[in-house]
Amino acid sequence: MMGRMAMADDDSRNSATTTELGTRTAPGRPSATPAVPPPPGAAAPAGPCWLLGLVAVGMVIAALNLRPAISGLGPLLEEVRRGLHMNGTVAGLLTSVPSLCFAVFGGLAPRLARRRGAAFVVLGGMVAIALGLALRPLAGGTATFLAATMLALAGIAVSNVLMPVVVKHWFPDRVGSMTGLYSMALALGTAGAAAVTVPMTDALGGSWRVGLGVWAVLAAVAVVPWAVISRNRSARAPEPQAAQEAVPEQTAEGEAATEARATRRTPAGSTAGTGAAPGLRITKSPTAWALGVFFGLQASAAYITMGWLPQIFRDAGVSASAAGVMLAVTMGMGVPLSFVLPKLAARMRHQGPLVLALGVCGLAGYAGLWFAPAAGAWIWALVLGVSNCAFPLALTMIGMRSRSNAGVVKLSAFAQSTGYLISIPGPLLVGSLHDLSGGWHLPLLLMTALMLAQMATGLLAGRDRVIEEGR
Repeated sequence: MMGRMAMADDDSRNSATTTELGTRTAPGRPSATPAVPPPPGAAAPAGPCWLLGLVAVGMVIAALNLRPAISGLGPLLEEVRRGLHMNGTVAGLLTSVPSLCFAVFGGLAPRLARRRGAAFVVLGGMVAIALGLALRPLAGGTATFLAATMLALAGIAVSNVLMPVVVKHWFPDRVGSMTGLYSMALALGTAGAAAVTVPMTDALGGSWRVGLGVWAVLAAVAVVPWAVISRNRSARAPEPQAAQEAVPEQTAEGEAATEARATRRTPAGSTAGTGAAPGLRITKSPTAWALGVFFGLQASAAYITMGWLPQIFRDAGVSASAAGVMLAVTMGMGVPLSFVLPKLAARMRHQGPLVLALGVCGLAGYAGLWFAPAAGAWIWALVLGVSNCAFPLALTMIGMRSRSNAGVVKLSAFAQSTGYLISIPGPLLVGSLHDLSGGWHLPLLLMTALMLAQMATGLLAGRDRVIEEGR
């Protein structure tokens, strides 16, 4: 949805988590994790110092642009709906578009990177984001607004997928630190857009069109370093392994998951970190399906939160600027917890207790929105922020449910592509139910049911099993 974030959010959700899962190598190549050291010469930086510095700056600016199109819209959704005469169902469709774009366009990124190189595709992504955000305020109707939003989200999707490939290509000896830098910038962009969009809109005259359009400037700034980077000879080289290494929303929780898998699942003398999984039929695995559904339900909850939480607060009497800051708090909770949860999960044989704890936080937040949405608004923003951290937990479980790197890549691609498709109807139904009932109680009942389903599937996905066992 719009960003956990989740898109926290996507997106985001996330949203703010990164792992070396996204830097795994193709079958037969060494893994870029502490568990399997690279061969001699594999960790050499891929360019001169000035270029590496420019890539680092480009990564940070690009990461700052991967969520404002989503998290900046929620606080102004009421004004956008009024200005474009948009009903709740269409607004729900708008909050579902991120999931659709991540599922559709994210899958094209590895193929494009194989042909033109990751840097060139990221440059195209930044251009698409800038154009989409610049055209969105000019929209005279809902269809044009949706089209411009999808253009920006297409750029976000391909850039999001290829960031792990960029990290590995230029910083093979600093994968963890660079993915951490990228993740922090992603979280800052997510929370910052939610917090400052309304005050910035007020300072610029109060028009939602100006407030949303300003973010195109930041995207245009990101075009500059990637235009320079893409002209470098090493950057123009195709990425032959991009299809194996890049899958949607890769992040760095995989370091902890890889270490746990290597110590608990790998027999002595074996090389699970590099083994292939040629005969693996992932669609036959109940664990893979449980992970896919769990990922989809947590993504749905995150995008519902990112798109509709500010409106729930505003309908309860909270000001637009305060509602935006509350959404920023919700998104910002993922920053510290996304570093703690993966390591904690990797030490557990069954991640079910963590799934239940996060689910209980979500249910408590929904109950608070039902009974006292304004009086306890800051509390509900905090607990929903904790609940949104199911995203890094899902990524960690993906890394622990296979014995091999190849299996992890297959499982990650399956779970995330399936999950994003599953997450599409949730935000749309919330908008429709709000229109139908005229209030938030019916949507909150749906959100509660989805959270209970998320907890149930998370318990199944968290069991100590691997997909190679066929279960």
